[in-house]
Amino acid sequence: MDKELQTLQKFYNIVIEFLTNYSFQLLGALIIVIIGWFAAKYAYTLLMRLFESHHFDSTLSKFIANVVKILIFAAMIVIALGKIGISIAPFVAAIGAVSLTAGLALQGSVSNYAAGVLLIISRPFKVGDTLSVADVYGVVEEIKLSYTVLRNEDEELITVPNKQMIGDVLVNSFDVRVVESSIGVSYEQDPAKAISLIKEVLSGFKDVSKEHKPVVGIAKFGDSSIEVGLRYWVPTKSFFKTQYEVNLALYKALHENHVTIPYPQREVRILGENV
Repeated sequence: MDKELQTLQKFYNIVIEFLTNYSFQLLGALIIVIIGWFAAKYAYTLLMRLFESHHFDSTLSKFIANVVKILIFAAMIVIALGKIGISIAPFVAAIGAVSLTAGLALQGSVSNYAAGVLLIISRPFKVGDTLSVADVYGVVEEIKLSYTVLRNEDEELITVPNKQMIGDVLVNSFDVRVVESSIGVSYEQDPAKAISLIKEVLSGFKDVSKEHKPVVGIAKFGDSSIEVGLRYWVPTKSFFKTQYEVNLALYKALHENHVTIPYPQREVRILGENV
């Protein structure tokens, strides 16, 4: 019991001595931490107002404001620790080692975030644009710091890491997508008539873009037919639906106007030997 009382007395003496020697330092450190907390919150609010007044991207605005807030508060904590005589050098070394390890382990995620920041700053596309990237396509639904969400015609959500958006070939066709096709017309027919009929059919479809005029003309001369090429633009969300409807309408129009779409033909000659 006496030993326990002596130990408790020693602990009490140490606490009293510490408070006697460092009471003002502790009070100063506490005040510094409180000031740092309010300064960090004020800086966050000020930056958010500044970004909103300049119509800056909300995702990037929150990211930058939070980083500044954390840095200010961390700096004030470092100053407070120095105020009470605690050396911060070991803490800095430990944080550096942990940061290096975490960076190596999460380098893929970090590169996605870095790419997201570049995308938001450079703005190569926006919500509602049609993108083709990494063998997928869709309308941009949402842009996050680490990934971008696309929605295709089947209402599927496709998540693409932002490093793919920066490091791959990116095709932006905005709110439409081009349909490229061709129709074979017999050499005995007038190709100008077929081209006129195709243009007439395309002009009658409300989903075929009027801003981007359809392009129709002779693509090449095939073995069995004249290939009439056509390119027209349709909304991304009805790409296949419109294409299939147009194909049926083209077939009916050509058939009703007696424009022949020939089968592939080959002429074979058998040469006999002279006996």
